[in-house]
Amino acid sequence: MSLYPTLEDMKVDHMMKAQLQEESYNIPPIPHEQTNPSAPVYNAISDTLYPLLGDYMGLELNEETIAQNMPEYSLVNRNMTVSVPATSGPLAGMVAPLSGQSLGLQRAQVTNGIRQLILCKDKDGKIGLRVHAVNNGIFVCLVSQNSPAALAGLRFGDQILSINDVSVAGYTMDQVHKILRNAGVNDIRVAVRDRPFERTITMHKDSMGHIGFQFKNGKIIALVKDSSAARNGLLTEHQILEVNGKNVVGLKDKDITAEIEHGGNIITVTVIPSYIYDHMIKKMNNSLLKTLMDHSVPDV
Repeated sequence: MSLYPTLEDMKVDHMMKAQLQEESYNIPPIPHEQTNPSAPVYNAISDTLYPLLGDYMGLELNEETIAQNMPEYSLVNRNMTVSVPATSGPLAGMVAPLSGQSLGLQRAQVTNGIRQLILCKDKDGKIGLRVHAVNNGIFVCLVSQNSPAALAGLRFGDQILSINDVSVAGYTMDQVHKILRNAGVNDIRVAVRDRPFERTITMHKDSMGHIGFQFKNGKIIALVKDSSAARNGLLTEHQILEVNGKNVVGLKDKDITAEIEHGGNIITVTVIPSYIYDHMIKKMNNSLLKTLMDHSVPDV
């Protein structure tokens, strides 16, 4: 079964497949050689199943727009092939005729998988990492910019499973910070589960440049009916952590809005339930999140 990053991708992929199937049924047969001229064969091509792409869900999906911006998916291109799921990379298994080339979608993928990192300390003996205990697990709540933790790829919400082969399940925040302080300068082995509390939602802007949700202090408070945000399952009472893979924790709403406005027509946001987010940062000053947090754009 195919996976689609957005509802729009699924519908467009279905449209493309149906269009091609309809056209394949109406390919005129190759005439046999005949000595006598034959009457012309009438080829009654029926109306397409989807006459006007622009009528679908208020999206700008007419053939001219697709031909200009996504020629590889133009319905007038007779050499077009239907998109197939990627077999490797961050979009493996996904069919994404609209979103597949979005760097934001690739940067924002949450796998929930486990990886091992090798950390070191900087010249001041610091890793650049703060953690918090949630449900007997240890979670990253601050990654300082340009720190060893940031360079290793740690993100807000990553769960630390072990440090130097010592399981930290059930440990307190202070106990974990002490382990990190007492660790050597180099070769600090950390096993991490990728952001188990988080998920990503990819959305498409409408003709006005809107994706259809409102937020305050980074918290989603309202959805616009029939918007891409609503159609794709974005929920209220969730905190925005990333926009197109870039961490926005601690930024002002106007800065988050600017990231969305300048992020292109396809926007992927990474969110976490607000009650979990509030618990993770309740002992931290918001100014620390704004000034210390790594807000760089991750590499793909």
